[in-house]
Parts: sequence; structure tokens; C-alpha cells
Amino acid sequence: MKFLDLTKVYIRSGTGGGGCISFRREKYIEYGGPDGGDGGSGGSVWAEAVDGLNTLIDFRYQQHFFAKNGQPGMGRQRTGKDGDGIVLRVPVGTEVLDEDQETVLADLTVVGQRVELARGGNGGWGNLHFKSATNQAPRRSNPGQDGVERTLWLRLKLIADVGLLGLPNAGKSTFLAATSNARPKIADYPFTTLHPNLGVVGVDNREFVVADIPGLIEGASEGRGLGDLFLGHIERCAVLLHLVDGTSDRIATDYETIIGEIEAYEADLAGKPRVTVLNKVDALNEEERLKALDELTKVASGPILSMSGVAGEGVTDVLRNLRSQIDDDRLRHNPAAKAEPWCP
Repeated sequence: MKFLDLTKVYIRSGTGGGGCISFRREKYIEYGGPDGGDGGSGGSVWAEAVDGLNTLIDFRYQQHFFAKNGQPGMGRQRTGKDGDGIVLRVPVGTEVLDEDQETVLADLTVVGQRVELARGGNGGWGNLHFKSATNQAPRRSNPGQDGVERTLWLRLKLIADVGLLGLPNAGKSTFLAATSNARPKIADYPFTTLHPNLGVVGVDNREFVVADIPGLIEGASEGRGLGDLFLGHIERCAVLLHLVDGTSDRIATDYETIIGEIEAYEADLAGKPRVTVLNKVDALNEEERLKALDELTKVASGPILSMSGVAGEGVTDVLRNLRSQIDDDRLRHNPAAKAEPWCP
């Protein structure tokens, strides 16, 4: 499935049906009076967060969503049928933006959450509504109210518990593949990952979601490389996992590059809890490992862990550290399977 996290849609709610001008015509009834019914209301346009989606790719092939108009009123005091509404089914974590791409109209973060994007027009009144003691035979009715036409943007921000940060080829996708059932593309060249990947990671009978985004490079906040297009997907994370390549010749510079880019993107993101890990330590001997840790300690704040995603060294300690910084209400309990008694 192709990934798309930003798309434009055009919506229009239905116009209300017009009121009817009609009079009762029946044998032996000389003054039947007005009996024109009201028009039906136009359909509304809604957005609903549904489970099982993690991309907006469906809206690339259909961008126009028009609700049905209400039917006009009819004689014999019959009201017109209301127009059918239309529902845009979007992934959880979708933001609805106005045409300026800045004003947030709605943020759908819970499965089943609905928001009305455009309300249908009201139906017009028939001439029966205008009957009074001084006007027994009104010959007027109201037209239906016009629908609302809008141009909106849908922006997806994936909901995960842990966000992976690092330069290209820092081992982010390898870590995700080693700890979950996700199978991101892994290769020995920069920008192997071109779109975010999600994986469910488990440790000590607790599960949480990890988001892997394309690597950042120096100048990403100014649009270099893939830019900071995907940093929005880790804004909702509880903790960030910063992976530093232990085989790099400039470990301190690599660390400061990532920190500088997320600070340039948003101060709140830079202030999130962060776990710093020296990765690929299986390729280093004892002396090189100590030197790399010492270099990273001079520029990094907080404790520094070391691991190897390929060899599995230190991975469990990293997962437990991440789990300790995630609120219990975000964790999912995965009870251990009970061993069945052996039967001959």
C-alpha cells in the first residue's frame, strides 16, 4: 500500500429542497386552503476516524465529495426527502486543515470520532407554513438554503508511542525489523526508508507502537534531502529514540545535527523525553566502543545506552528503558501464554 500523508479534498453539502405552493382541491370542498409541504434538508459532509487505515492514498484517486440535495416539498402536506450525507473515512491521527493549510479545524485521534465538515442547507417552507388568520390562502414559499462548498486539506500524523530519530543509515529500520513484525526495506545506502513505518514492539508482556521515519540530514529544516516532511509523524510520540551510528567518524557532529534539526522544526518536539543509543556496536572492538561512548557522552545529555540491532546486543535494555517512559494507559498488556501440561 502506497503511503500518502497530505492531500487536498473538495467538499460540498447538499442544498435544501424548496417549499411547495399547493392548495387542497377536493370535491365538495370549496375552500380547501393551502397544503404545500416543506422541502427536505440537504445532506451534510462528515469525516470519521476508522481503524485499519494508516494512509490517505484513497483520497488521491477521489478528491471531490458532494452530498445529495434535499427534495422539494409536495402537495397534500408532504415534506421532501432529506438528501443523503457523505462520510470521509480517514485514519486515526488525521488533522483537517482549512484551505490555508494552517488553521486546524479538527483533529481525529480516537476511533469512531466524527466531525461535521459542511452542514447541509435547510429545506424551504411550503405555503402551508404561511397560513394565518388574515391570510388564509398564501401564495408564497421559501427556497431551500444553499449548501456549503469548501476546499480542505487532510494531514495524517501517525499515532505511535516511540519515534525513531537518526541520520540515514543509522540503523533505525534494522532496529524496527529486529524488534517487531514490521518488514521495512533495509539496504546499505542513504534514504532507503522513503515513508514512515509502524511496528508493534513487546517487552515484559507489554506492547507499544514504534514509528520509523526517513533519516534527517543537516539542513533538513530548510528542505534538504527529504526535509522535515515526516517529523510530524513523531509529534504525538511519548518518547523519542535517538540512534547514533557507532561506526561513524564524527559521532558528536551526527548527534548535534539531529538535535539542531528537531529544535529548528519545533521546540515542543525537542523537549520530549529522549533516549540516546549508540548503535552498531557489534562492529567495534572494546577500545573503539569506549572511545565512541566517551565522545557521545561529551555532547549528549542523560544516560547513553549501546546496542546492536543486527546482533541483538542490548536491545532488551533499550526496550525496557523506553517502556519505563511511556504512561501505563498507552501500553497494551500482552499476557504470557500459559504452558500446557505435557500429556503422553
